[in-house]
Amino acid sequence: MNQFSKFAKVLCLCVLAALSAAAMAGDGHQSEKKLKKIAEGEHRSDANKARNDSRNPAETLAFFGLKPDMTVVEIWPGGGWYTEVLAPYVNGKGQYIAAAFPKNPEHKYAEYFKKANKKLAEKLEKDKAVYGNVTMAQYFPENDLWELGPAGKTDMILTFRNLHNWMPGLEKSFQAFYDNLKPGGVLGVVEHRTQAEQDPKAENGYMNQDYVIEIAKKVGFKLAGSSEVNANAKDKADHPQGVWTLPPTLALGEKDADKYKAIGESDRMTLKFVKPN
Repeated sequence: MNQFSKFAKVLCLCVLAALSAAAMAGDGHQSEKKLKKIAEGEHRSDANKARNDSRNPAETLAFFGLKPDMTVVEIWPGGGWYTEVLAPYVNGKGQYIAAAFPKNPEHKYAEYFKKANKKLAEKLEKDKAVYGNVTMAQYFPENDLWELGPAGKTDMILTFRNLHNWMPGLEKSFQAFYDNLKPGGVLGVVEHRTQAEQDPKAENGYMNQDYVIEIAKKVGFKLAGSSEVNANAKDKADHPQGVWTLPPTLALGEKDADKYKAIGESDRMTLKFVKPN
C-alpha cells in the first residue's frame, strides 16, 4: 500500500468516526428535546413542572443515555416525579419498572410506604395512554427484598436522591443493581452531595461522591462519566436539619425560610456507571 493509499484510508476512518460522533450527538439532542417536551407535558402538575429547573430531568436522562427501547428500573420512585418523564418516554418501545416501597413492611414508615405506593399506582392507572404498561415491583434492602425485574436483562437502573436511605450497607444495594443489569447496562445515580468525610449512617441525607464511586467500583461497575448538571455551589451541606432544611421540604418551616429558598435545592452528584461487557 503506497503512502497516498494509507493517507486515504486514515482519512476515511476519521471521516467515518466524525460522522458517527455527529450522529450520536444528533440522537442525544433529539432525545433531550423529546424528554423536555414530556417534562413540560399536560399530564404533569404545575407544581411538579416548576421543579424541572432544579432537577433537570431531560438533561440528566440524556446524560445517562436513556433510549426509548430500553427496559428501565427506577428505584423508589416515591410519588412518581421522575416516573412522569420516564414511563411516557419508553411507552411503546421499552419497559418501565417501578421498584417501589415494600407492600407490607413492619417498619416505622410503613404507612408512608403504603400511601406512596397507592399514590403511584393511582397515577399510573389513571392515565395508561401516557404511562403505558408499567410493571410494579418491590425493593427494600433492610429485608433483602430485591425485586428489580428480570435479572441480567435490564438496560438501565436509575435512583434519584436515595442512596443515603440505604446506609449502612450501600454495597448490598449496588451489588443487586449490578447483578440485575445486562452487560453494558447503565446505573444512573443522582444524590445529595457533601465534601465532608462520609457519615456511615448518612443521617444528614448527604453522601460523599468519592465514597459512592468507591462502592460502585468495588462491586464491579466502571465509572462512565460524571455531570455537574445538578450542582448547586450555594449548598454547603451544613444545615441544622440536614438536606431536609432546604426546599422543597423546608424542615424548619418559616424559620429562615427565605434564606434556604435562596440556596435552593441541594447540591447533587450525577454519576453514570456501566456494567462491563
